[in-house]
Amino acid sequence: MDNRSKGSWGEERAARYLRLRAYRILEKNYRCRLGEIDLIARRGGYLVFVEVKLRRDARFAEAREFVNRAKQERILMTAQLWLQEHKTELQPRFDVIEIYAPDGENGRVEIRHIENAFC
Repeated sequence: MDNRSKGSWGEERAARYLRLRAYRILEKNYRCRLGEIDLIARRGGYLVFVEVKLRRDARFAEAREFVNRAKQERILMTAQLWLQEHKTELQPRFDVIEIYAPDGENGRVEIRHIENAFC
């Protein structure tokens, strides 16, 4: 499986995880000239911009550590553009979903959801 397929698989797992927790997925893979947001979801009074990180394990570093300051800034700018295109009264929030799949897509999967991971 190539990296793009792995990424899509991880994003679909994250979307399923969120749906099971009463989130409504509004958009997947929103792209613009500034960057990309993996998932945009709604729950309660929040509009949640989600970065999904898929890793085999956390031996080298936890997946959230790969959402560095530069990546956060790209996500923030991309979210601002999305908000200009989609007027809303919802409170924006930025989450990270870590997915650990040591045996690939056919094995055990651990999902960690970090709400309000950065602002």
